[in-house]
Amino acid sequence: MGIKVLITGVGGFIGFSFAKSLLKKKKFKIIGIDNLNNYYSVKLKKDRIKVLKKFKNFKFYKNDICKIKKLDKIFKKNKFDYIFHFAAQAGVRYSIANPRSYVDNNIVGFFNLLECCKENSPKKFFYASSSSVYGDSNIFPLKENLLCKQKNVYSLSKKVNEDFAEIYSNFYNVKLIGLRFFTVYGEWGRPDMFYLKYLNALKKNKTISLYNYGNHVRDFTYILDVVDILNKLIFAKLKNKHELLNICSNKPVKLTKLILIINSIFKKKPKIKKTKLQQADVLKTHGDNSKLLRLIRKKNFYSIKQGLVNTIDWYKNYNL
Repeated sequence: MGIKVLITGVGGFIGFSFAKSLLKKKKFKIIGIDNLNNYYSVKLKKDRIKVLKKFKNFKFYKNDICKIKKLDKIFKKNKFDYIFHFAAQAGVRYSIANPRSYVDNNIVGFFNLLECCKENSPKKFFYASSSSVYGDSNIFPLKENLLCKQKNVYSLSKKVNEDFAEIYSNFYNVKLIGLRFFTVYGEWGRPDMFYLKYLNALKKNKTISLYNYGNHVRDFTYILDVVDILNKLIFAKLKNKHELLNICSNKPVKLTKLILIINSIFKKKPKIKKTKLQQADVLKTHGDNSKLLRLIRKKNFYSIKQGLVNTIDWYKNYNL
């Protein structure tokens, strides 16, 4: 039988990358769910799924987590040992124009999964939260026990998930772990992320907008580090029924420095249009990962340069 794992949002960046790492270990059987929506390139999502379908221990359901009846059938058919929930409507700026999408996908969808777990409880239920729940802060690095001040509907939807998780962990037999991801980047990444937009502008000689004149600071976390962390967390011993963990490198980088590194690797510069701060954006993210490191004893993280070298190598060979 092996270890049965449900991964929602398996056609997405983190879900795909993590699923691929588990599938290489034959003791895992992965059930993947994704609705393959068109928020960004459906082709990219389908290409990711094609890679996963090469593994015999992978089964894919094209399904929307907002549809509780179909979701319930999947749960009843499979007794999941672990759940990794990555399906969500992403994008901070998109949440200004389309708030309903975040309520439906991020809140209702998460609630549906929790309901399914009441009768089919896994050993652990991991779910994607976000560094954006902290909002703008003057206290760095950001620790999990800090007061959160959400700045947009996207971050609010993630905080609502955390609150739901806290309640469900108290009233039902569900062990939940909230993963506060900090700007994950790397191969097979989301095209709406700045680093891939920048690479696209380089490749196609287009102009790219640089918000806040490039003064944003982000705790960039390389995808292979994220995958390593998730693999270690599966069997980590957790004290509480509901845990919140910063998933970050604890090495913030200013956007202007990121640009210089990319330019040095690509040997080229695009046209840049500097513009003011976008209303929904957070100025700086810098997470404290000491709680995480104590738990999994991870010692080394990829440097931002090595992560970008790997990403650019992939980008040059993939027609994004």
